[in-house]
Amino acid sequence: MFLNRIDAGHQLGPRLQYLRGQDVVILGLPRGGVPVAKEVADALGAPVDVIMVRKLGVPFQPELAMGAIGEGGVRVLAQQTIRRAGVTADALAAVEASERAELERRTHRFRGDRPRIPLAGRIAVVVDDGLATGATARAACQVARAQGAARVVLAVPVAPPDSIRQLGDVVDDVICLVTPRTFSAIGRWYADFSPTTDEEVIACLQPAEAEPASEAAAISAGQRHDPPSRDEDVAVAAGAALLTGRLTVPQPARGLVVFAHGSGSSRRSPRNRFVATMLNQAGLGTLLLDLLTHKDELDRANVFDIELLARRLAETTTWLRTQPHTRNMRIGYFGASTGAAAALWAAAEPHSGIAAIVSRGGRPDLAAHRFAAVSTPTLLIVGGLDAAVLNLNRQAQSRLRNSELVVVPGATHLFEEPGALEQVAELARDWFTRHLATQSAPAP
Repeated sequence: MFLNRIDAGHQLGPRLQYLRGQDVVILGLPRGGVPVAKEVADALGAPVDVIMVRKLGVPFQPELAMGAIGEGGVRVLAQQTIRRAGVTADALAAVEASERAELERRTHRFRGDRPRIPLAGRIAVVVDDGLATGATARAACQVARAQGAARVVLAVPVAPPDSIRQLGDVVDDVICLVTPRTFSAIGRWYADFSPTTDEEVIACLQPAEAEPASEAAAISAGQRHDPPSRDEDVAVAAGAALLTGRLTVPQPARGLVVFAHGSGSSRRSPRNRFVATMLNQAGLGTLLLDLLTHKDELDRANVFDIELLARRLAETTTWLRTQPHTRNMRIGYFGASTGAAAALWAAAEPHSGIAAIVSRGGRPDLAAHRFAAVSTPTLLIVGGLDAAVLNLNRQAQSRLRNSELVVVPGATHLFEEPGALEQVAELARDWFTRHLATQSAPAP
């Protein structure tokens, strides 16, 4: 039913349009619910935040919930369960202290120093990527209510009917796209149900951070940053297709990187947005582009049509060279998975003028017959535990004339391990800064 969590959010957003214009806060359950929540928030024009909850498990049977805690000292207890289990006040306090410490650690990890968005008197929409038993969602809805929400709505892409019915006493409304009678696992309903990383959660929440009220306030706070000269959604005509993207050009810009997403990902990919943010901070422009339209995505074969993706990437590059903010910039490609093959294919075109390529967990082998025509400096980044892809990249590196291979130790294909994605972003930043930092673009 869903390509990935971003697609699930795209489909869930329209079902919540009846809330548009009201005082709504979208709350994602970390980690997998946050990318879904971000798409819903964008669809409604509402703020997005995480809702941090921890289940309080019975000491000798921790899978049995006797309550839950949330931020702001919120505690919701199931008194009947506590009595029946014979949990003493001291035992309850010990469990709560342990879970409270973990709650605070995760809260700081995801949100940093930004305070949570107040819920008092507002509509709280709790979002997850799906429900199994519904225990975590129940705790989150109870916590949202205890934090003062006037109305609580639960929104999920998929859940079994029984789990939804059992939540009727803690929510005012439930929105669920798919309610299969036979339900074995949430991941069955996703083409890509890869684990969401902490870095992805952080990237989803970044737009929600408050901006300084004025430049003077920013200076006094020691947080002055030169604002982007351009930061907007764009539409690019590529043949008969109209592609959508997000173009960010800092002032001054040292070059521009076009992101070629792979395997059904999109411009809203938290991983690529995380990398793009670091590139922007280094003075590099970025274009996060959807190389496939919604209609294209209905046919999964298009994800592996490297020639189609490369052609659209090349047409986008031509478009960038006609725009006043980007026409004099050197251009690089950042490709993930199949997007890396598209980047190499496009760079192999005569007079492409591409100055640098970075591949993250890429499939360069899908463009192997074009290697001889690629002279662009190419950095191949692969996780040390991604054995199959590492082998393919080693073969590619031996055939690409101007390439380097960097292995991130202990990282798997999606670089979901703590600190792994930061290493990717730093490597990409340094590579592009080195190869794009010139005053003007080479003649294509």
